[in-house]
Amino acid sequence: MSRPAPISWLLRHPVANAESRESAALLVAAAVFFAGGSAAALTFRGQDVPIAGPGSIGQFVALAGAVTAVLIFIATRVVMQASRAAGTLLDPGPSKSGALLQWYDIGALALAHGVIALLAWLAGAGLLSRSFIGAVVFSVPAILLAAVAVALTAYSVFLSAVGLTPILMSVLLAVFVVVGTFASMLTASDPLWWQENLSTLGISDDISALAFNLTVLIAGVIVTTLAHYATAALPADTRAEVRGRALVRGALVLLGVLLACVGLFPLDQNRVAHNVSATGMLVVFITVVLCLRSWIPAIPRVFLYLGYVYVGIIVVLALWFVTGYYTLTAVELVAFLLIFSWLIVFLRHTGTMLPGEKGVRADGAVPHG
Repeated sequence: MSRPAPISWLLRHPVANAESRESAALLVAAAVFFAGGSAAALTFRGQDVPIAGPGSIGQFVALAGAVTAVLIFIATRVVMQASRAAGTLLDPGPSKSGALLQWYDIGALALAHGVIALLAWLAGAGLLSRSFIGAVVFSVPAILLAAVAVALTAYSVFLSAVGLTPILMSVLLAVFVVVGTFASMLTASDPLWWQENLSTLGISDDISALAFNLTVLIAGVIVTTLAHYATAALPADTRAEVRGRALVRGALVLLGVLLACVGLFPLDQNRVAHNVSATGMLVVFITVVLCLRSWIPAIPRVFLYLGYVYVGIIVVLALWFVTGYYTLTAVELVAFLLIFSWLIVFLRHTGTMLPGEKGVRADGAVPHG
């Protein structure tokens, strides 16, 4: 029976294999627990604190959790790349394609983790404050709760950073987009923003516009990152397959760039660039769906049919908008959800494909070789 690795070895090789990663996650969480508790003690200064709002435990946990998430993610990916370069990554684990991440990919994913932690803890604190109206938290329990919450954030982010896969990243993208968009909707200064269009959320100077534009911008960078992950396992044994994979990868990268441009060029600052980017996303999506069968024959037929249904729904919605039956906001929301849900399902399909595994082609034949 093998013995567990000593602590000294884990500190030198925190991401070498599955055992070291789990142990390192606990060590990181323990260190953050003491650091977060010390910071909370200095912040609360022996006073009773509210659950949510200015000076509350919820606000402290949200801000500390966001900073912790960004720093832990970046540090973990740097350690993983150093271990891979030194040859000490004994078991690559689920993150076999982690070497594809560039510095801007790591930055975008780190920000996504930070924003999710920030908004999630704020939402949780807000819900608890409405459940315990007028309640306050005593100093010592507040310090302990804050330390545990920040440590839990560090533990989760560390394991997310070392275990990145297309499937995990698809979940991260979905959570990030949903959380960021709803945060922008709930904090919008104009309660009737929906009477215009979805992009109206990004044209003001308040926090809601910043949340919307930043969410769309970071989501676009994440999509470009996912373009590498999503296509890494696609078959590329023949010239046609190499070309098809390159076309899909290029289309997804273009989709991410256009999405980032939607947030980079708010509607009130550059209407032409904003509208071109938004329309271009739709054109790229429809092109990928219609051409995917010829580009990647190994893609399951059911998924192809799902894409055709999505395109049909978007066409019907566009006709309804032209005839005045549907508002532009409704069309944008549904199209936005369809495109992202298709992308997430696509990532999950490609994430289950193994290198060299061709499966069954879209025409029903089983490839040989």
